[in-house]
Amino acid sequence: MSAAKSILIVEDEAMIGMMLEDYLDALGYRLHAVAASVDEACAHAREGGFDAALLDCNLQGEKSWPVADILVQKGVPFVFATGGMADDLPSHHADRPTLAKPFTIGAVERALGKILGE
Repeated sequence: MSAAKSILIVEDEAMIGMMLEDYLDALGYRLHAVAASVDEACAHAREGGFDAALLDCNLQGEKSWPVADILVQKGVPFVFATGGMADDLPSHHADRPTLAKPFTIGAVERALGKILGE
């Protein structure tokens, strides 16, 4: 059995962050960290040390595109978590996989499986 893949959660709502943490645990992934702001998430993205990220599009009113840009530069796969059509992805990220809220554990499992090639 290979070592569990480590996932960065970028989510500003604590309840959703905790739920995702539980999902990762149940699915056999490790939590790298939960980042609740764009600045914090960018710092984690620059630092690296994780296999993939779940990236909420909207963090405390700020779009998370700068985080996505760093992840792309570093070659780290990620899924955008979106609360609705208000989160129009910028064209250079339009082909990224998205995960619609509210999440189900099955949807999270499929999204991570897709980007991690599992």
